Order: sequence, then structure tokens, then C-alpha cells
Amino acid sequence: MAEKNIENKEVHSTVNGDFLIYRDRPLVREENVICYGCMEDPYMLQLIIMSTKEYRGQTVPDKVVVQLLKTDTSVPSHQRIVKQSIQEGLSGAMDLGIVWLERALAS
Repeated sequence: MAEKNIENKEVHSTVNGDFLIYRDRPLVREENVICYGCMEDPYMLQLIIMSTKEYRGQTVPDKVVVQLLKTDTSVPSHQRIVKQSIQEGLSGAMDLGIVWLERALAS
């Protein structure tokens, strides 16, 4: 089996202080809600785990709501949602959300 070489710059997850840093942004989880991004930026992601399933003896997220949110707290919470989708699995939800977040921050 061939082993894949990974350069240090390709590994984006590290523990830094109280937060897990993923792709240079904080990733925080409290129960079934995951927040990704900085409150200083105009947008961030919120992922809400709606259901879980068993996979190889572990409980893993199944249905995940992905929301791109404005970080402006002066806006009412229901108006802060820019985009929203329901995805299967945490990996797909993170992939979609990161694309949304990067595009929103670039514009």
C-alpha cells in the first residue's frame, strides 16, 4: 500500500489555546452546535447536528443543517442567516459551508 506524503502546510488542524483551529479559523462545538469562523469577520458558519447514526461502533452526525451567518449582532437573528442547507454527514456539511464562507469573505 502506498503511503501518502503530507507536507506540514497541508495539515490544518491544531489545538491552539482553548480553541481547535481548522484552516486558520476557530472551530468550537457545544453539544449539537458547531461554530466555525471568527466573530471579527463579517460571516461565520453554524452547523447544527439534527440526528446521529451508528457507524463502526461510533455515534456520528447524520443530518446536519449548515448556515452561513452574518456576525453583525445588531441584526435580528432570523435576518442574520445568509444561506442554509441540510446535508448528510459532517464532512459534506463542512465542505459546503467552507466554500460558502470563503466566497462570502472574499466578496
